[in-house]
Amino acid sequence: MKKLEEYIRSIPDFPEEGIIFRDITTVLQEAEGLKLAIDSMIECLKDVDFDVVVGTESRGFIFGVPIAYAMGKAFVPCRKKGKLPCETVTAEYDLEYGSAAIELHKDSIRKGQKVVVVDDLIATGGTIKACTGLIEELGGEVVKIIFLLELAGLKGREKLKGYDISSLITYEGA
Repeated sequence: MKKLEEYIRSIPDFPEEGIIFRDITTVLQEAEGLKLAIDSMIECLKDVDFDVVVGTESRGFIFGVPIAYAMGKAFVPCRKKGKLPCETVTAEYDLEYGSAAIELHKDSIRKGQKVVVVDDLIATGGTIKACTGLIEELGGEVVKIIFLLELAGLKGREKLKGYDISSLITYEGA
């Protein structure tokens, strides 16, 4: 069986020269790769007491839903602004060029719930920092954050100090 790292495709000079894009579609399109990714994320949770999985749009959904299903937990989508139909809480955050906003339904996290956050990638950490803020605003406690990939050179962990973070694969650069 291949290692998880072997399922990641690296594409040089995308989206611009000097950037190496880490493509996870090659993990998803191979049954063994997808199973290895999900099973490895679940392994990171073996000793974690939690109630609900929150996945960020959209690749956090890909990994978060099967984890929640396999572990008998609820799943909550953290979506881009304007995509959820009921009353929401919103957090804005900065991107490399501009800003964005994400939302949770106000009734999606109950006070005292223990929450695991799942996403495919940590780069600068802005999206997950905004997501954890929303969870805590609703009274939840973030007990673990799991990523498939980490671009350590972008220092996203610094924005998430104080949280228990696991990344399955870490690339030292950007």
